[in-house]
Amino acid sequence: MELRIHLSCLLVYSLVSFYSCSGFYLPGLAPVSFCEQEKVAEDCPDTIQLYVNRLDSVESVLPYEYDMFDFCKDKDESRPSENLGQVLFGERIESSPYKENNSIKWASRWDYILVSMPHTNIQWFSIMNSLVIVLFLSGMVAMIMLRTLHKDIARYNQVDQEDAQEESGWKQVHGDVFRPPRKGMLLSVFLGQGTQIFIMTFITLCKSCLGFLSPANRGALMTCAVVLWVLLGTPAGYVSARLYKTFGGEKWKTNVLLTALLCPGIVFADFFLMNLILWVEGSSAAIPFGTLVAILAMWFGISVPLTFIGAYFGFKKPAIEQPVRTNQIPRQIPEQSFFTKPIPGIVMGLFFILNSIWSHQMYYMFGFLFLVFIILLITCSEATILLCYFHLCAEDYHWWWRSFLTSGFTAVYLFIYAVHYFFSKLQIIGAASTFLYFGYTMIMVLIFFLFTGTIGFFACFWFVNKIYSVVKVD
Repeated sequence: MELRIHLSCLLVYSLVSFYSCSGFYLPGLAPVSFCEQEKVAEDCPDTIQLYVNRLDSVESVLPYEYDMFDFCKDKDESRPSENLGQVLFGERIESSPYKENNSIKWASRWDYILVSMPHTNIQWFSIMNSLVIVLFLSGMVAMIMLRTLHKDIARYNQVDQEDAQEESGWKQVHGDVFRPPRKGMLLSVFLGQGTQIFIMTFITLCKSCLGFLSPANRGALMTCAVVLWVLLGTPAGYVSARLYKTFGGEKWKTNVLLTALLCPGIVFADFFLMNLILWVEGSSAAIPFGTLVAILAMWFGISVPLTFIGAYFGFKKPAIEQPVRTNQIPRQIPEQSFFTKPIPGIVMGLFFILNSIWSHQMYYMFGFLFLVFIILLITCSEATILLCYFHLCAEDYHWWWRSFLTSGFTAVYLFIYAVHYFFSKLQIIGAASTFLYFGYTMIMVLIFFLFTGTIGFFACFWFVNKIYSVVKVD
């Protein structure tokens, strides 16, 4: 009895102590209280300092600083320190001569923005409808695949070796299904970079959902993404080196250099060209020379060495062991139907994936963005596995590149949609703005291509290893 009373008192004391503790905000953004003029105190000011940012126009993607135009300027002008994300996005924040005397509650601080932007309303019905459709598609694909595969495996394992010669289907290509692909060097480099982008995206979205990246902290999202990309060179080098060794490659130095320099070099070259145009046009979005040097230092001083470290451990590991042996002589692939040829198959994969991207709805809340990320992950995996199974049943064992391109071809849709958005929604005039729009679009298309292609490849890689490890092969 005494023990129970003691435990109860301890629990009550713990709860009281917990609720009496002062809390803090994980993102480092705490509310500030403002008082009326007659109640002003040192920790409770009465005036809100308003800041101005860059100026944009619907007719141009070139932002300009507030001081470029004849607006009222603050006599005591001050500029808060800007993080890397703000600089990359062209944020140029400075103080303004306007003062606000209206303590607006902390919980209502975003209301005026949401009221002025009616298009940001969340369409709950559309979200739930899309989610149900995607889940239904996932269930149907999983049920068909499991039932069909179960029957195939049971039939193949019951057939004698003599009768197996007369069989047709995916078992017949067991001696060629793991034959190294052509251009294995390039594929391994793409997969290494895609792994780096995938992990970066996943961690960034998780931190956003948990509240570490507040929308009020401008540039935090971009800063987090860039820093994570730099620090994730080790997984990129490891995956690229391990797969390249599995493909039988021997030029490991070339593999490491391409992994560290190819795709980042393309992005940086495009970005540098865009920045030159911004400099010529006098735009506030032009990145200062010092920032470019800092980005290069992070790339070559941190990311490249980490990529070499990851590649070292990847090459030290043995090649990934395959469940079946590869024949010395390649098997002749039968004549394929129109729908099982490479290009139609890749386009069909694009069709399956696009029908699940939530009816082109765009959401600004991190929770919904993370949900879209998960749905895209599942759909890319399922569509690629399904089409890979069809091609293997048609005895076409060239699945390595096809699995990557089937899912990665979604980036083509992104480019087509960007073109449609440019001509139907925007009112951009001028060659410089047009060139900038499509230049930045190509960067996004490349990143999305590597991201979705990597998802499809590893899903298909797991699937092929799984089905050939459970079938009996002499």
